[in-house]
Order: sequence, then structure tokens, then C-alpha cells
Amino acid sequence: MILFHTLYDLAFFGIYPVNISTGFWRWFAIATASLFLLIAGLSLTISHARALQRLRGAVKPHVRLFVKYIKRGAGIFSCGLLVTLTTWLYLGDGFVIFGILHLIGVSIMLSPLFFWFRKKNILIGAVCIVIGIMLTVSGISGPIFLLWLGIHPVSFTSVDYTPLFPWFGVVLIGMGLGEHLYPSGKRAFNTPHMPGMVSATIALLGRHSLVMYLVHQPVILLLLHIVTGLPMLG
Repeated sequence: MILFHTLYDLAFFGIYPVNISTGFWRWFAIATASLFLLIAGLSLTISHARALQRLRGAVKPHVRLFVKYIKRGAGIFSCGLLVTLTTWLYLGDGFVIFGILHLIGVSIMLSPLFFWFRKKNILIGAVCIVIGIMLTVSGISGPIFLLWLGIHPVSFTSVDYTPLFPWFGVVLIGMGLGEHLYPSGKRAFNTPHMPGMVSATIALLGRHSLVMYLVHQPVILLLLHIVTGLPMLG
């Protein structure tokens, strides 16, 4: 993600002529977003399983979990709104209306409706992806209030557009895979041995991935400004 956004900024500001809209780097961006959302879905499964264990014997545990995911999702969605405001002020045209953080926020709020399907979420997710591909291929357009579903006006452009169809499907596939890889919230496979410093660093980055997402772009812009001397303004 950081690599792609660095390349995007190099192209956007005319620092280096790299084509990120087609070919290898376009597929790299799709793979990066897919991995990001797949891990988000997998993490939801682990979180849900462990939360159920902690709430065993509690009164109305499923209601408490529903409220938990609504609050968590709303928090992530609010971060997405911050991205919307920042890109609107910074870019103007092409600002982010429904990007990856908006999607993750909505996905978390929807997740309590899908935990019950467990491994079947892989199939449901695949259906969501097919619907999204069909919407794209058919060229269906519509009012902007359907933007979050994958339907938008013909003239719509955005530097980050991640609608529910097809991308919620990737989150659901992650949730389904989580049932295979982390049954009851416990890892069902062995991992290669890594030095303590390496594993601790990876764990630290994983625990603070949201912070990294929010700050990495300003850091990239600052570094590019220091190196090139060019003003990082759209």
C-alpha cells in the first residue's frame, strides 16, 4: 500500500513518469486492496470468536457484540469521513467519497449479520464480487446516493473508490477463511520461526495498521517535498 501510494504521488506530481492506471501496477493496487480487506475480514472472525468466549455466561452476549461492532464500524467510518474532508480540501475534483476506510467501517457494522454463515461466507463473498464485476462491465450508472453500492454517475471520478460490490465480497471471503484458519479464534497452522525482533515489529505494525493508514500519505508527501523541493499541492 505504501509502495503504491508513493508511486501514485510520483506520477501525480510529475516527479517520475510511472503508469499506475494500467498493467502491472494496476493489478498490484487491486491485489494490495484485496489483501487489506481479506485480512480485515479474517480479523473480524478472530475478534468475534474470542469475544464470544469472553462473554460466555453473560446476559445477551450477541446484543452486546452487535453494539460493539456498530460502534467500532462507526469509528472506522468516521476516519473515512476525515479522509473525505482532507482530500476535498487538498484535491478538490476526485476527492474520496467512499473509499477503503468507509467500506471497512460499513463492513464491520454489517458483520454481525454474516457471522452466522461461517464458512459459507466464502460463497456469499464470491457472489458479491460477481455482482460488482457485472455492474462494472455493464456500465450501469445512477444517482450519486447509490455510490456506496457500486452504482454512480457517468462523470464520477475519485482517487479511491471502494464500493460494497465487489469489495465487501472480499471481506466476506476473509471471514469465511477465518473459520478455516482460526477456528474458535485459535490458529490452526504453524508459522515459520522468526527472530523476536522481527515478529515483534510485525505484530506492532499489525496492531496499529489504522494509524499507519492515516499518517502514511502525509509522511510520503513530506519526504517527497524534502527530497525534490517541489510543493506537494494538487
